[in-house]
Amino acid sequence: MSFIVAIDGPAGTGKGTIAKLVAKEFGFMNVDTGAMFRCVTLAMIRENIGISQSEKIEKLLNEIKIELKEENGEQVVFLNGEDVTNQIRTPEINSFISDISKIPQVRTKLLELQRKIAQGKNVVMEGRDIGTTVFPNADVKIYLDASSEERARRRVIQNEEKGIVMTYEEVLESVKRRDKEDSERKISPLKKADDAILVDSTNLTIDEVAQKIYSIIKEKM
Repeated sequence: MSFIVAIDGPAGTGKGTIAKLVAKEFGFMNVDTGAMFRCVTLAMIRENIGISQSEKIEKLLNEIKIELKEENGEQVVFLNGEDVTNQIRTPEINSFISDISKIPQVRTKLLELQRKIAQGKNVVMEGRDIGTTVFPNADVKIYLDASSEERARRRVIQNEEKGIVMTYEEVLESVKRRDKEDSERKISPLKKADDAILVDSTNLTIDEVAQKIYSIIKEKM
């Protein structure tokens, strides 16, 4: 038997941080689906493959190897054996990922991989369509949200920590554009599952959000 916690929501809500905390609290495996899409995006950029080049995309997906590992309490992302944890979080990746996430072959391939990784395990998986598409029967579904302004503020701080220079206005525009693209795509759009519990993190600390979600999970276990 396995226990699945699905955490969905737009960019910058703290899904990744919360998923790590939940995984640590309950001893679950943490699966960052966004990192998988970012790996495919990085691979396509490196191979100079356009979103309309179906045959090349299919070939790349058949050959690509994506691994998520825990090292010193942190998730490390490997693409074909190379640590790309930092490379997949750049503005260039951010600008392409939404378009690449719409490609049917990419979604199909990663859906299979996500389900395979979680098979028979206790897992917390975060993304944009976990509770609606990947695991519609998840034991716990959380939709984590926050205002676009607050999410942009958080992203600016993250960028500064990584040495990425972008103004607040540029980040806010990027956040709003990504929200629009993710919610309007035809395949697995970003939306709250009917049975998901909404948690708004706009005015909450990470610890306050975590405690709320811990309580929700404990009630279901």
